[in-house]
Amino acid sequence: MGPGMSGGTGWTMLRSIRDADKVTQHRLSRGTTRRIVAFARPYRRDITVFLVTVVLAAGIGVATPVLAGHVINAITSGDAGAAALVVRLALMIAGLAVVDALLSLAQRWYSARIGEGIILDLRTRVYDHVQRMPLQFFSRTQTGALVSRLNNDVTGAQRAFTSTLSGVVSNVIQLVLTAAVMVTLSWQITVLSLLMLPLFVIPARRVGKKLAEITRESYNLDAKMNATMTERFNVSGALLVKLFGRPDVEAQRFGERAERVRDIGVQQAMFSRTFFVAMLLVASLAQALTYGLGGWLAVTGSVTAGTVVTLALLLTRLYGPLTALSNVRVDVMSALVSFDRVFEVLDLRPGIEERPDARPVPAGAGRLEFRDVRFRYPSADEVSLATLEDVTTLERTENAPVLDGVDFTVEPGQMVALVGPSGAGKSTTSMLVSRVYDVSGGAVLIGGVDVRDATLDSLRDTIGVVTQDSHLFHETIAENLRYARPGATDEQLWAALRGAQVEGLVRALPDGLDTVVGERGYRFSGGEKQRIAIARLLLKQPSIVILDEATAHLDSESEAAVQRALSVALEGRTALVIAHRLSTVRDADQILVLDAGRIVERGTHTQLVAAGGLYAELYRTQFAVADSPAPPFADDGEPVVLTVPASSIDP
Repeated sequence: MGPGMSGGTGWTMLRSIRDADKVTQHRLSRGTTRRIVAFARPYRRDITVFLVTVVLAAGIGVATPVLAGHVINAITSGDAGAAALVVRLALMIAGLAVVDALLSLAQRWYSARIGEGIILDLRTRVYDHVQRMPLQFFSRTQTGALVSRLNNDVTGAQRAFTSTLSGVVSNVIQLVLTAAVMVTLSWQITVLSLLMLPLFVIPARRVGKKLAEITRESYNLDAKMNATMTERFNVSGALLVKLFGRPDVEAQRFGERAERVRDIGVQQAMFSRTFFVAMLLVASLAQALTYGLGGWLAVTGSVTAGTVVTLALLLTRLYGPLTALSNVRVDVMSALVSFDRVFEVLDLRPGIEERPDARPVPAGAGRLEFRDVRFRYPSADEVSLATLEDVTTLERTENAPVLDGVDFTVEPGQMVALVGPSGAGKSTTSMLVSRVYDVSGGAVLIGGVDVRDATLDSLRDTIGVVTQDSHLFHETIAENLRYARPGATDEQLWAALRGAQVEGLVRALPDGLDTVVGERGYRFSGGEKQRIAIARLLLKQPSIVILDEATAHLDSESEAAVQRALSVALEGRTALVIAHRLSTVRDADQILVLDAGRIVERGTHTQLVAAGGLYAELYRTQFAVADSPAPPFADDGEPVVLTVPASSIDP
């Protein structure tokens, strides 16, 4: 780079110009600045030391050119002690260089300490907060946008206390000191030098606007390519492409976008180089003017030669701060916007919160009771952000009730089935038990304790759930099992796998419990994955089990294996089962028929068939042929809750 124009300073200004419109149009929430100050309070001592090093470094940056000017004056003076003076001044310059180097290291250390600490605090707080958001938040939010908040915006917020804060303080001090010294030495040269600044700043802003346009296009294309790769590279997407896709067309589409990104990259490179060349040229021209006018003044005796050198060197330290501070508002706003976007997520109310006076559910509690339960799903503006959904505004319409006056009781050891048409509210009912959602009215009680008054840990220990598509993380079998019980021994893991009828399969694997299951468990068949999920439930030893179509979409052989595993899982436990295939719940102690959010029928299979109501109609629709015995506890359509005393897996 040219004199006084470091690549970092130039690029920072260019980036600020590019982001100016986007940043200045963002409307900050009230109190953002106050919250940032409060957030930075734990680092106030480090920030103070950091700013002191910045101030000292700025002072050294101005002192060095002044000393260099004195060296020139001593050389040209012809005095007897000039040689000794030059040596002393050179030693002072060397000493300042050493101090400046040490200050630079100290700045970097404190900058990293503050910045990484803030990143840690923000990321952990956002991650913890997001985990507590209601399920509907995740169903509405773009995962990529949410991850961006934990990465890009957190990093942008961190810059507020490192590059932005230090840059503003350093540039202001350096600018004031430099300008004051230059005016003192020669106001004529100082004014002439500054006249060149508009020749750089005005064209640079125009270049920045053009760069902003192509950069936005590049970001959009990158986002589309990332979305395409994410969809095509997961297991389900890859399978769909292989079955229905046209690889040549896919490759051509992707290639066209990649080519445009390449073209934009070339344009960006040229715009950036043009910007930096212009910066170098203007700075060089200003320096040439300084040497020309200063040299003429030195020849005429108005100033000394050392003064000319000092002014030329100071000029190199004047343009950088001036150009940077011309965009200080954008730099500060960028940092504030990043904080504001993080605070947006933190300000969303978690769907489920533990009350300060929460008490644990009694150990082994198996009685489940619904008392006049009413529920509606929260509206979009209650659980989400428009920026995370990539929409202009969120829906504010209140959702219609899903459940309306649901009453039933499941005694310990009983199996109760929930059946009914799609959309009747069966799965929603099961989610209220484990507090995935909270009731809008009425109460759900376990062991006589309202679930809203119970500690979340005790609820998790009491309730176990097996869903239609049980999720496994891309980790080992052991890690997936221990997700339910972190302290479980290998012996307990094998006992759970044995009870789930999958021990033989795992022992036959080369890595056994250390086998990585693959993304979403796709290295295993549906039946094998379900049995591993049942083993996870057995390891947890809940007293209440919820089955949400645990055998749906399995082939006959896999279903039979899962049914055998479920018979072990349900033994001695309370169960709530949701089913569509009515053959799977004929042996339930009680069948509840839901329709439009209400229980319209209840009784045993025989009683409900004889009554000739909705259940009988559903049953006749499903069985146009003669009935055949169904495996006990088969899962058929929607969650079912069963209550039974917990059996032990511990050896």
